[in-house]
Amino acid sequence: MAFNFGGAATNPATGLAAPGFGTTTTAAAPAGFGGFGTTTTGAFGGFGTTTTSAAAPGSTFSFATPASTTGGLFGNTQNKGFGFSSGLGTGTTAAAGFGTGLGTTLGGGFGGFNIQPQQQQQGSFFGQQAQAPAQSNQLVHTANALSAPTLLGDERDAILAKWNQLQAFWGTGKGYFNNQLPPVDFTQENPFCRFKAVGYSCIPGSKDEDGLVVLAFNKKEADVRSQQQHLVESLHKVLGGNQTLTVNVEGVKALPDDQTEVVIYVVERSPNGTSKRIPATTLYSYVEQANTKAQLTQLAVFMSVTRTELSPAQLKQLLANAPAGVDPIIWEQAKVDNPDADKLIPVPMVGFKELLRRLKIQDQMTKQHQSRVDIISNDISELQKNQATTVAKIAQYKRKLMDLSHRVLQVLIKQEIQRKSGYAIQVDEEHLRVQLDTIQCELNAPTQFKGRLNELMSQIRMQNHFGAVRSEERYSVDGDLLREIRQHLKQQQEGLSQLISVIKDDVEDIKLIEHGLLDRLG
Repeated sequence: MAFNFGGAATNPATGLAAPGFGTTTTAAAPAGFGGFGTTTTGAFGGFGTTTTSAAAPGSTFSFATPASTTGGLFGNTQNKGFGFSSGLGTGTTAAAGFGTGLGTTLGGGFGGFNIQPQQQQQGSFFGQQAQAPAQSNQLVHTANALSAPTLLGDERDAILAKWNQLQAFWGTGKGYFNNQLPPVDFTQENPFCRFKAVGYSCIPGSKDEDGLVVLAFNKKEADVRSQQQHLVESLHKVLGGNQTLTVNVEGVKALPDDQTEVVIYVVERSPNGTSKRIPATTLYSYVEQANTKAQLTQLAVFMSVTRTELSPAQLKQLLANAPAGVDPIIWEQAKVDNPDADKLIPVPMVGFKELLRRLKIQDQMTKQHQSRVDIISNDISELQKNQATTVAKIAQYKRKLMDLSHRVLQVLIKQEIQRKSGYAIQVDEEHLRVQLDTIQCELNAPTQFKGRLNELMSQIRMQNHFGAVRSEERYSVDGDLLREIRQHLKQQQEGLSQLISVIKDDVEDIKLIEHGLLDRLG
């Protein structure tokens, strides 16, 4: 009875993830940043725990070293990782107390799998040989429950084996196989569970020095934004209320089920005026301490993870080994099918709850993208309206500029006339008069501008005629153009009058000549 989720899904929302498989615990103090003690980083993909420690040179704040309880082959620590909801086996990690600053650091990478192999201690992976037989017995018990149970001692054990197989495929229930031994618990993390698939999530691009930590609130986005200032003050109190520390909000984003993601970072100001962001792993370590986590729970915080990028070595180690319970063939195929290996990383999806969570996040991101597209569309429409208005204003200002240019020219003409009054005509002015006379002759030529002017006048008469017929169509002539037309017609009228007077004088002269000739002949 097999089940397939139908391929890989890409999750654009990164940062909020379930705990990982195993952990590698490292205690180290970052040099050069005063006020932070030990560091605990989480690993991904291994069974068991590894604990290392290093000195803390140059720190000014003092914190107690966190105590870690290590497991064996299939042990794990509590880790805000990326992948399955829990590991195989159990284990705990206790963080240190809080002094005057921030305490220990836990997590890294995708909120918990900083894969940096450090010096191993006793009790790490395959370290505690005493626990190896117990873990091997767990595998033997699982195999007996699925293949050869001896609970009833007859043919019903074969039916019980099939029932245990069905429960293992489903990932729930208990597998009874022997009267003297406890049953095996089947979870969705067991390697026989069929409700598994591999999806893809974005790789964070923030560095540990950026100090970005994600806090997930059980509040609506509108409520968080309206109370953002109060939230910052409350977080500052949770972090100890130190005056040298400042809490800043990097971003607020809505999540499904009326939840909200808030990305914060803390800045520490030194007495000499310089400031520096607290590393993300250091801040995450402190907020994961028991007392701090209880205070954050009162603020409706239900999850906190870091948002730091993976180094090439960490990414290579993460992709090299398939997560627990995932078939290596499926894992290798997921790496081959990765649509963008530089930006996406394959992650396992176990169970319907994980599939539903990713589906809700996908719907949420789709709604956000659609709202952004609507905003851009509205902005484009508004810009188009502004462009049309601007084009109309430019045309209006061009006409106004032309009118003002004509007025300025008329003022300059009058001023020049007054300035030159009483002076003789100069050579350049004579040349200018000749050019103006030439232009005037060209304007008065019948075959050029005068003919065009007559054609324009006939069109104006026709438009006036059609305007009388169709009163709804009205046209107007520019005032300056109308004055030029009147001036031209006046000049034409004066020319005709002068021509008529010349003809009359010539006729009278011809009559006088005729009378004189007749008198001589007579």
